[in-house]
Amino acid sequence: MDWNMVWQIALLIIGFVMLIKGADWFVDGAAGIADKLHIPQLIIGLTIVAMGTSAPEAAISISASVQGSADIAVGNILGSNILNILIILGITSVITPLAVQKSTVKYEIPFVIIISVIFGLIGLFDNSIGFIDGILLWVLFIAYIAYLFIMTKKGKIQADESDDEDNDKKPKKVWQLILFGIIGIALVVFGSNITVNAATEIATMFGMSERFIGLTIVALGTSLPELVTSITAALKKNADIAIGNIVGSNIFNILFVIGTSAMITPVAYQKQFLIDSIFCVATAMLLLLLVLNKDKKLKRWGGIIMLICYAGYFVYLIR
Repeated sequence: MDWNMVWQIALLIIGFVMLIKGADWFVDGAAGIADKLHIPQLIIGLTIVAMGTSAPEAAISISASVQGSADIAVGNILGSNILNILIILGITSVITPLAVQKSTVKYEIPFVIIISVIFGLIGLFDNSIGFIDGILLWVLFIAYIAYLFIMTKKGKIQADESDDEDNDKKPKKVWQLILFGIIGIALVVFGSNITVNAATEIATMFGMSERFIGLTIVALGTSLPELVTSITAALKKNADIAIGNIVGSNIFNILFVIGTSAMITPVAYQKQFLIDSIFCVATAMLLLLLVLNKDKKLKRWGGIIMLICYAGYFVYLIR
């Protein structure tokens, strides 16, 4: 038995647990402090909570870029966005058909398609996503936040807020919330470093590319919170906003995560990612086509199609 391999896999799992739990604690702490400062729940939901769900992807991509493992950084985002739609929405819609809001069909899914195309084009332009590109992505990110704020104010979009169960618990003191936030962000940072190092080591041992690791294992690990949340909501027959949440996560991944990474350090974009970028755009277009029906729902047969498409994509990756 190769004990180094076992150790690296264990580190990978530990890294994922630190990322997921750290993001959860960071959101709890930051949202609690914001609430103590009487910042409206609407603002908390659209910023802190939403960004918190992208914290694992952000930490992984930024750490990978700084450490010179850009293939893991780009692969993580493309892989997460593909997996979010095809696997998470695929599995969830097989459990129960998913309703979709009109604004998601009309604005948000087309916006995902557009920014996915932009992401691919700026990467291919000079095989790198640099500081100026990062600023462009952040401008689009701020525009998206403004759109969310306006639409939520109009009552057309539900803002993510704290769970009712959390509201019933005994309120935490400010020092506890600060401690939660600090520990949470520390876990995210350390967890991302452990995950990137372990993933890179495993890729080397198996002779796999960092691109493959980023598109599959790391993407799955950073998407675990969305996967568990969506499936749990579906089992409770409460998954009406699942599509909106996943679409929002994909937008955050490209604009916030890659934008931030690029402003810290240039992110190399290999030409091999062209097919993955095209597939990322295609998955968003497929989602749009599958919800363009009179019921405005992603039905079980649509979920099955999505799962078949991911199986085909995975075969392409391992061939």
